[in-house]
Amino acid sequence: MKKYLVCIAILILTVQIVSGQSKPGNLQSISSEDLKDKIAGGWAGKMIGVTYGGPTEYSFRKAINDAPIKWTPADLAGSNTQDDLYVQLSLIMAMDKYGIGVSAKNLQEQIAKAGFTMWAANLQARKNYFNGIYPPESGSPKYNYRADDIDFQIESDFIGFMNPGMIQNCIEISCKVGHIMNYGDGVYGGTFVSAMQSAAFFQNDMEKIVETGLTAIPKESNYSKIIRDVLLLHKYYPNDWKAAWKELDDKWSEIDVSGASIDFNFDATLNGAYIVMGLLYGDGDVMKTIDISTRCGQDSDCNPANAMAILGVVKGFSNLPKEMTTEIRKIEDSTFSHTTYSFKTMVESTYNYAIQYIKRNGGTIKDNEIKIPVQSIRFKKTEVSFPNVVYDTVVSAFSKERWQFKGNWQVWQVPHWEKDHAPIDQSIYASKAGDQVEFTFNGSGIALYGNIFKYGGKADFYVDGKPDQTIDTYYNYCNQEPLDICIWHVFQLKPGNHTIKIIVKGEKRLESAGTNICITRAFVYKTAQKKNESFMFSFQK
Repeated sequence: MKKYLVCIAILILTVQIVSGQSKPGNLQSISSEDLKDKIAGGWAGKMIGVTYGGPTEYSFRKAINDAPIKWTPADLAGSNTQDDLYVQLSLIMAMDKYGIGVSAKNLQEQIAKAGFTMWAANLQARKNYFNGIYPPESGSPKYNYRADDIDFQIESDFIGFMNPGMIQNCIEISCKVGHIMNYGDGVYGGTFVSAMQSAAFFQNDMEKIVETGLTAIPKESNYSKIIRDVLLLHKYYPNDWKAAWKELDDKWSEIDVSGASIDFNFDATLNGAYIVMGLLYGDGDVMKTIDISTRCGQDSDCNPANAMAILGVVKGFSNLPKEMTTEIRKIEDSTFSHTTYSFKTMVESTYNYAIQYIKRNGGTIKDNEIKIPVQSIRFKKTEVSFPNVVYDTVVSAFSKERWQFKGNWQVWQVPHWEKDHAPIDQSIYASKAGDQVEFTFNGSGIALYGNIFKYGGKADFYVDGKPDQTIDTYYNYCNQEPLDICIWHVFQLKPGNHTIKIIVKGEKRLESAGTNICITRAFVYKTAQKKNESFMFSFQK
């Protein structure tokens, strides 16, 4: 085969990204029955997609899933325990309490105090709440190493469902909600998804729905670039999604800053591209859409769930496969975990909120006809969480030639997962005031990993002799104690040699059972232009 380079700038001439909406001032009409049917279709789609892909979540990383997928509509009964649903239903519960004008801090409080475990950017947002760090800082790159992760994208569907045809509303609400746990591309992922769902109430051409979603996010963002790449790839490989996947993976698979050195990709951008792969190559078919989005891998339950939530709005509940809707009807009164909502009540509640937003934005409801003004699109400047940050190396805390320990640092052991084995040396820890450690590296950024747990205490961090932050490593919510995760990070340093110092304070918050500071390893980053900036594909003939 002959390989040659094709400049995307040329191909863009064949794919003009234009909005699927009418000009501002025009009205979109929908009946109340169709509005409710489409909302029900969106929620049902979310349930279908997440249960289909659930068993393969992160089982296929940087690899296409060609294995058999065993799923039947009866598996929809398991949707009531899926965090893809109950986290955003928890956010709706905050709206029930405070109204549609609910503040970002109240939304953060709702999920922070909820009775379910959380991970990645959501986990950090919860910890930030209890440390007195509120939106938008709680999702910012300074306080959330997972700022670009997929969390808000997973939880954004309710925004689109509540704002039929009102793209600007999706942007504004996404800005508020998304910055609880994310920033930049992490926020744009949820904005894009909700905007597509909003467009899906009045549009059934999937390419135009994707294009409309793009109007809601800055074209300079990596998120916009990767989605445009998927559109181009679909033009080039219209009948071969696997070839398109390979080109996409070659260009974008290293985008995940927080997933450095591993093949797990938690970044919103690549997972968002897999949503669009399912939508474009699925050709409006339910099974093809969720199957392709699932087989793209990585977060393979969340991605088909978002894709199917969009297709569900397009089709409406009444036009989904009967064998699926029948199973949903069987559980429509069952309450979703950690919430007060069932399928039936969340559809009714979402419809009522949609009516409120429609009226608030100048729409009218007369008899059975709802008219909604088309909104002009505007958004703030482009946010970039970690500009030109590239992973370089990782250094274990047990590599003592790289670390200078002073004081009483010891090995923290945890039980081996096999009972007959000796405990595992999991981290290096200290607990007394004045215990300290220094680490010197060459680069422009560092992420220090350790434990946040019920024995966690406080420490002061210094960069090149200057104070940076005081951190608190206590965490024990919902009996969850995450080990070996980022406890502190700093980026955008001048490239070169730097020294960080950690001084244990010997202090703790009242709830903590100790003053321990545990460290496991350090990820070192450098500054370099990422290859995805090249706007080039190596298409094969």
